[in-house]
Amino acid sequence: MGQKSRSDIRQGVHSRIRKKVKGTAERPRLAVFRSLNHIYAQIIDDKSGTTLATASTTEKALGIKAGGNVEAAKGVGKAIAERAQKAGIETVVFDRGGYVYHGRVKALIDATREAGLNKHEAAAEESEPPA
Repeated sequence: MGQKSRSDIRQGVHSRIRKKVKGTAERPRLAVFRSLNHIYAQIIDDKSGTTLATASTTEKALGIKAGGNVEAAKGVGKAIAERAQKAGIETVVFDRGGYVYHGRVKALIDATREAGLNKHEAAAEESEPPA
């Protein structure tokens, strides 16, 4: 048996994460998918199997010219947070999809927090005393 490719390894990590991370109607799952040129975000209720909100760099309405960079990920994060709040969602479970929490994935998730999703997490991080 040959060596596994990077995408095969990520798929394994993603399947292990999905066994643990579940979205509900009260706290749906924010799933992130990243390709070389674009980044996509979906808010999913796993109980009913429905997608509640989406945003990606492929959308013309967001006005993002290049989709494979940190600035584009921040724009998608802000857009998905606004759409979630319109749908009445204030808290989500983050599903980084097997990607390392760094770069574009981190920028997207941080932008959602800044735009108002999971306010309690941002407040808890600020109130902790420095080590």
